[in-house]
This record gives sequence, structure tokens and C-alpha cells, in this order.
Amino acid sequence: MITVSNLAIQFGKRVLYKDVNIKFTPGNIYGIIGANGAGKSTLLKAISGELEPNKGTVELGPGERLSVLEQDHFKYDAYSVLDTVLMGHEPLWKNMKEREALYAKPEMTEADGNRAAELELKFAEMDGWEAESNAAQMLSNLGIKEDIHYKQMAELSNNEKVRVMLAKALFGNPDNLLLDEPTNDLDLDTVQWLEEYLSNVEQTVLVVSHDRHFLDSVSTQTVDIDFGKVTVFAGNYSFWYESSQLALRQAQNQRQKAEEKRKELEEFIRRFSANVAKSKQTTSRKKMLEKLNVEEIRPSSRKYPGIIFTMEREPGNQILEVEGLKATDEDGTVLFDNVSFNIEKGEKVVFLSHNPKAMTALFEIINGNREAAAGTYKWGVTITTAYLPLDNTEFFKSDKNLVDWLSQYGPGNEVIMKGFLGRMLFSGEEVMKKVNVLSGGEKMRCMIARMQLKNANCLILDTPTNHLDLESIQAFNNNLVAFKGNILFSSHDHEFIQTVANRIIELTPNGTIDKLMDYDDYIYSDEIKALKEKMYNK
Repeated sequence: MITVSNLAIQFGKRVLYKDVNIKFTPGNIYGIIGANGAGKSTLLKAISGELEPNKGTVELGPGERLSVLEQDHFKYDAYSVLDTVLMGHEPLWKNMKEREALYAKPEMTEADGNRAAELELKFAEMDGWEAESNAAQMLSNLGIKEDIHYKQMAELSNNEKVRVMLAKALFGNPDNLLLDEPTNDLDLDTVQWLEEYLSNVEQTVLVVSHDRHFLDSVSTQTVDIDFGKVTVFAGNYSFWYESSQLALRQAQNQRQKAEEKRKELEEFIRRFSANVAKSKQTTSRKKMLEKLNVEEIRPSSRKYPGIIFTMEREPGNQILEVEGLKATDEDGTVLFDNVSFNIEKGEKVVFLSHNPKAMTALFEIINGNREAAAGTYKWGVTITTAYLPLDNTEFFKSDKNLVDWLSQYGPGNEVIMKGFLGRMLFSGEEVMKKVNVLSGGEKMRCMIARMQLKNANCLILDTPTNHLDLESIQAFNNNLVAFKGNILFSSHDHEFIQTVANRIIELTPNGTIDKLMDYDDYIYSDEIKALKEKMYNK
């Protein structure tokens, strides 16, 4: 349990929030949402003790342990992988080190012997004898193979370090768990495992994430940071989003009577509550929704970018034909081979692979930026493309302001460009900012504005939700669902794939798995799992 009392945090004159009074209780998972800069990560830092609040207190239940997903991936470089995970259970780790020091003495005193006996008793109480095998199992579940367990952290890739830090946070069943963007750099299979793991925990868990499917799968409640306040709502992210949108529509409808609004909201709660049955967090979430008062549902102050892709011309029947394509990495690793497919009109295709470099290689090849190791591709004569690359660094090596930068990529005067930028939430003086000082999220919004100028009938998107906040992801997602042209994309975002894609092509070193089916059906299919095993391990 975590009790937050009268918490206030401000930086200089900027007040993030004040008078925060919340009791986070065991068995609940709280999804924390808020616009960029609202103070989501700051709240976790205040709870963990990393940041001293300006006012107020944070208390844990008596004798409870708190564990945090750390973001410093170099902190444990001097330690082995297994030791790093064991350090996640601090009392156990201290016990192990003290026992080792005592047993390393050439001669033990009587006091040493008594102390060793005490430590042994506590060690057994903390499941110390099982600790190494439990830590090893946790690492394996997160995709860290056994041959890596005894390596130094310094030898690991960033992707592997992320998984080890997550294992460290989860290890030893802490009473309270703080997770800031736990799905970053995880593949879809590992995210699925984490969803499953968290759905069975009895601890108090606070999660900050931009992954809507993950939040929906694990959250029993939503903590919204908005209007400078921190408010707890029943239900998951989807419930919060849809209910706040309904409240906004109602607020804009002056003619709708109060009684009608109330009935509409009550019906919405009933409908949503009935659908909750699919979730692992069913029981507690359903109870919350049943107790919910319609007065608690209100519009959000969040701004959603106006992402609207329009097509200048209707695509013909010939979209893209790929024959026998092959790509290799710089070190000679085969990313994919013998890839052949034909894109049909109206198809929205997600590309998957165990190696994310495979999708980037394919997109770079079909955009003419990279030579294929073998094979050919051919676009239809009516097809115009707009490409959102994974790495946009080169686009922003400029001291142009936003208006001048955007003007390079399409026709129109300053007013038109400001209009496009305004839709992407750049207002007033912001449009005169130099593009080389933009944040990752701002750069992505500029790249999306650039794409919109092209009026293309085929969109190519390499991991499009990177660096975007939840509001931008939601707006992007909604528009792609409505888009009438073709979309070729890769993504780590489960919800994005499930709602946009109507075809799945998995790139392997030995050809493709090509299916017209739902993403959820694809990942849970035993037939597909067996096929993947065969295609990756030939």
C-alpha cells in the first residue's frame, strides 16, 4: 500500500500539482496518464523518494518493500546480469553479502557465529535458497538466454539491459512496484508475457506507459494528471478516453437536457462494464465501474492533433509487387530472404519480424534508399507514397524555423504551412522555433505534417508511435483506421496493429508468413507459432 498525503510539486513558479491525497491499495494496478510534461514520471520519482516533494508525505505499509524500474542502463555495468537481478531484492542482497563476508573470515568469533545464524534464518525466510533459480527464470521469461546470465552488464546491448532492469524490478515479489514505460524496447511476445505476469499479481502497482493495449490489459484504475490535479478514475485507459470524449461532446451540445446527458452517461457505463469480462482484471474493474457516479465523468483538457491524410488520386489495381527480395545486415546476418508478395487495393499491412531491422530494411528498399541483396520490387503507376522513416535525424540537421522547414515539402504559402503546423499543436510563436532544437515528439509531429502535404495514396510507416504521446497516438490511430488508401507499417503498439492492419506479413530469413487475419488471432494461433518456429530455425 502507498499513501500519498497533501503532496505538492513545483519547479520554480510552475506548479505541477498540489494537495494530492491518494491511497494506492494492494491488488490494484494504476495506469498513470497525462499530457507530455504533466508530471507522470515526476509523481513516480516523488513516491520512490528519488525526488523530494515541496510539500506532503509518501508512506508505505508497515514493513513493505518498494521496487522501481530504473532508467539508468549503465549503473550496474560492473556487476553480472544475475547479481543485478538479485540486487532488486535489497534486504536479500545485503544478507547475501554479509554472509559471504562472515564466511570468508579465516576465523569466526562467537559473535560472528551468532550473527551468521541470524542471517541464515532470515535468508531462508526470504526464500534465499531459491533466489538464484528464481532470478534465472525471470530473466529467461524476459528473453535473456542462460548463456548471458553470468556476463557483465557492460557487455550487453541496450535492448538486453532493458530486460534485465525489468527483471530486477519484478524480482522477489515487492509489495509495491513502480514501472515507468516498462514496454519500451520489448518485442510483442515479451510485452504479452508482462501483461500476463501483472494480471496475476497481488501487489500495488503504478504504471506509466504510452502503450494503450498494455494499459487496457493491466490497469484496474486510471490516474489522470490534468488541470494541475491528480485524479483516480475507475476503469482502464479506453474507458477514460471514450468517457472523456463523450463528456466533451455533451459539453459542446448546449441543447441536450441534463437528464438526457445523465441517461447517456449511465448507458455508456453499463455498456462498458459489460465488455470488461474479456479482461484478466475483470472483478476489481467491474466493481469500480458499478460504483462509478456519472458526475465523475468529465471532459479532459487534453489537445489531440488534427492528423488527416487525404489522397490526391484514387489508386489503381496495381499497388506494389515484390519478388524474391533479400536483405542482409552490415555483419552479413540475413534479415530476410525469398520475400515475395503482392499488395492489393485497400490493404493495410503490418510487417513483423523477430529482428526489427528487417522491417526498416524492407521500407528503405521499397523507398529507393537502400539496395536489395537480391530480388525486385515494382510500384503501380498510379501510386504515390509518403514515408515515415524510423530514423529522422537527417531531416532536422538545419537551423530553419518550422514554417520554412515544412515549406520544403509541399506547395503552399506561409498561412497554409502555419495551418498544418497548428493542426499538429504548434501554435503562436512555436512555429518560429528552429527545427534542430525540437524534442523527439515534436520532430515526429513535424514528420507527420510533412507526410500530410504529400496527399499520398500509400503510407509507409516505420514504427510510427515512437516518441509520440498518448493523445498523438490515439489521433494517428483513428485517422489510419479511416484512411481509404494503402498502409504498409511496422509497430510495437498492439492496439495500433489490431485496429489498423487487415493483413500480416512476417519477414523471416527463410521467406514470409502471409495471413489475412486479425492480429490477436495471429499471435494466439498455435498453427502460426509452429510455422514461426520452423521459418526462423531452418
